[in-house]
Amino acid sequence: MNKELKKDSLPELLRQLGLFDSIMIIVGIVIGSGIFLTTGIIAKNIPSPGFILLAWVVGGLLTLAGALTYAELGASFPQAGGQYVYLREAYSPLVAFLFGWIFFLVYMTGGIAALALAFAEYFGRFFSLFSIQNSIFSTDFSLLHHTFHYSLSMGQLVGIGVIIILSGVNYIGVGPGKAIQNLFTVLKIGTLLLILGLGFTLGKGTSVELSFHPQGFQGLDLMMGFGIALVAVSWAFDGWNNINFVAGEIKHPQKTLPWALILGTLTVTALYVLINYIYLYALPMEEIVGVVPIAERAATALWGASAASWISAAVIVSTFSSLNGSILAGPRVYYAMARDGLFFSKVARVHPRFHTPGFAIFIQAVWASILTAIGTFEQIFTFAMFVAILFWIAAVFSVFTLRKKFPHLPRPYKTWGYPLVPIVFIFASTGILLNTLVKKPVESLAGLGLTALGIPVYHYWKKRKKNR
Repeated sequence: MNKELKKDSLPELLRQLGLFDSIMIIVGIVIGSGIFLTTGIIAKNIPSPGFILLAWVVGGLLTLAGALTYAELGASFPQAGGQYVYLREAYSPLVAFLFGWIFFLVYMTGGIAALALAFAEYFGRFFSLFSIQNSIFSTDFSLLHHTFHYSLSMGQLVGIGVIIILSGVNYIGVGPGKAIQNLFTVLKIGTLLLILGLGFTLGKGTSVELSFHPQGFQGLDLMMGFGIALVAVSWAFDGWNNINFVAGEIKHPQKTLPWALILGTLTVTALYVLINYIYLYALPMEEIVGVVPIAERAATALWGASAASWISAAVIVSTFSSLNGSILAGPRVYYAMARDGLFFSKVARVHPRFHTPGFAIFIQAVWASILTAIGTFEQIFTFAMFVAILFWIAAVFSVFTLRKKFPHLPRPYKTWGYPLVPIVFIFASTGILLNTLVKKPVESLAGLGLTALGIPVYHYWKKRKKNR
């Protein structure tokens, strides 16, 4: 058999995702566990109903500004890899690789592991045998004159099992993957709408006073508190740009991708603001401040103690949908890297029958499962979040670079409100970035250091590509 196959004869990714599918990927990925856990942390920094809702509105508007900009980039470069492609075309292959490096090493795979553990945490509330607290193996070991403790729980095995199952589904085709995504995202939206409807009709809440005068917070303290709140809100909106990674499989991407980004972002923002209003309707401010399981506390106040199990079920559905969407989107970045010769060549292969980047899905599942088994990567994931915001800023700024670099590039969609909209996103995100640097300097600098470790790795792949 002739191994010198022409490029045209190799299997390629197929465009199988429509507008509805694309919106469900955005909504499904973004709404994970954050909306059920974040508001109490936000209230600790700005204990004011008015400012809490304002933070979610501002976060939604900033995300929309980013989405409007990414819409132009995605319509101009409707290829698998999304942000990786924009950074490569606007700056250099090195910048793109560093994004892909941190994306695979911690950001996407770490996010998948975090979602898997969140799923297992709430799944264990219904089935105690599979709880995170049910340890099945524990040991101490020495490394570099330090003693470390490691334990493996049934919950971690549940998380690994879910990663493997959903990776298998997405391996055998975009069709099965999008079917699960659509079903569970519709269930998620329906559940949130049910919470809203029952909250206002049957809930035992009180009227919300939209005060903008939190006690003990004035001037600079209030501004800093609002900035910290926006960091938490940004985390809850994280994943809005993942649809661009699968641009190579979207039907009519020049039209579909912009609409998906806009409608998906608006849907998430509306749900977030309304759900937070329900929290404020259910609980007085002193019972919100610092509370992590805020959704359970609010449900208990509205409908009684048994309602907490409803929220646990809602989180299970929500994290399952977010997990599937992340598993679907992530491998397209590694696939694009490999196509450029900056990753294992096998990662660039498309399965001849299923038309998916099968090996890219496989290695993502393996590394995410290892992180799930380790279970103590949260601080490293914090490192990556700082760098992720930095790459968001670089990607949005690339809209200016690419217009200058490729003035005649077809742009079926141009950023609404250009240049103001991308400028607003850049300045606001820079403010969040600086705020994070001030509040968490060790984690932020460690994130930059972890990214810098990718530079020699890039030169290794570049040299290997040249030798081939």
